[in-house]
Amino acid sequence: MRERLAKLTSDILNPFLVSFIVIILLAVESTNSAGEALKWSSISIALSVLPIFAVVIYMVRQKKLDGIFVSPRQQRNIIYLLASVPATIGCGILWYFEAPELLAVTFTAGLVAIVVFMTINRFWKISLHTAFTAASVTVITVVYGAAGALTILLLPPVAWSRVRLNQHSPAQVAAGALLSAGIVMVVFWGFGVIG
Repeated sequence: MRERLAKLTSDILNPFLVSFIVIILLAVESTNSAGEALKWSSISIALSVLPIFAVVIYMVRQKKLDGIFVSPRQQRNIIYLLASVPATIGCGILWYFEAPELLAVTFTAGLVAIVVFMTINRFWKISLHTAFTAASVTVITVVYGAAGALTILLLPPVAWSRVRLNQHSPAQVAAGALLSAGIVMVVFWGFGVIG
């Protein structure tokens, strides 16, 4: 039962879905109309979530990855490298076309995180599930204040599920969460989003 609950938690609160939801929330919050929100969320999702998800699915089907959310550290190297391409292009497009600043800065934080995590992955498998959840909690808290801070309640179940499924050690889930939240805070501070 615990194993099934852990798998369900891990599958539902996965980095792709979490990113998808956060992008939509940020687009809605930082635009003045539903049309603008739809435009920028669609562009952002097309530049980030969809290409990586498509590549991961393809690689799983080609037996180059063990699973969508289950992969040995060595298999992640190519994913990080591939993720850095749309992240870089996405940042460039969002800044060049003057996307809502909140989205552009969040994309920039994501690009920084990819580079940092890609470097760490050369010797240690950090948890992307907790990293995405913690980064999202940080962004949502900055944007929505105390109400957004309640999303922190999602982090313990995600961390537990990754450890329970033997995908990460407690240190790896903690490092993923702390490092990603720290990156968001530093980038947001650097761009003046937070004081």
